[in-house]
Amino acid sequence: MNETGTDSVLALGIDTCGPSGSVSLGRITRTDVESLAQAELEGRTYSATLVAAVKQILEEGAAFLRQIGVLVVVNGPGSFTGVRVGLSAAKGFAEGAGIPVVSLSRLEVLSAKAAVQNAALDAHRQEIFLRLEGRELLAGRAELSGLPAPEACAVCDPQAESILNEAWPATRLLTVLPPSAADALLVAAPRIRAREFADVALLDGHYLRRSDAEIFGDPQVAAAHSK
Repeated sequence: MNETGTDSVLALGIDTCGPSGSVSLGRITRTDVESLAQAELEGRTYSATLVAAVKQILEEGAAFLRQIGVLVVVNGPGSFTGVRVGLSAAKGFAEGAGIPVVSLSRLEVLSAKAAVQNAALDAHRQEIFLRLEGRELLAGRAELSGLPAPEACAVCDPQAESILNEAWPATRLLTVLPPSAADALLVAAPRIRAREFADVALLDGHYLRRSDAEIFGDPQVAAAHSK
């Protein structure tokens, strides 16, 4: 399955998009995903704790960075700072050690965890990040009223649940735990087996919303961020 011709590969997962984050070490085989180690990350501390957490799970899994065959990074939507910290770390590891990367949407991981096509995450400002029939967008109550209500939708936070209950009262909401890096490894496994990797040089955050600098800041700053 990997370049050495063996039937398994070590994968390192990184998710720093949400209020809390995680890193995970797993072994991807042709038929399974074995969890070897994982660590939780507190919100707002990602830049200070991420590298140490990766070191911790590598030690727990008796592995070295050079043995990692693929990196799986959740690239949003979520906190701008969190997304950037995770992506920067993944790019640094990938470029430094020559490791291929798979990037995933947090909404995709959430919907897979709940085994439904649709998912929603709190985006603050009375809006949600929404995955609807494979399309991902930022939506408030006005936008939701103009969209077809699905039969079911996955949620993992009370804010998104409240907005959807009001906008789509007939939709069945499936509440699950927030998606983790270990969940991301499960979702990424088919792409890893198929060697469907991202171009690290082009890898960017999946934000769905403009940054505050673009919305509220100087027009010149906004123009720079849009490039």
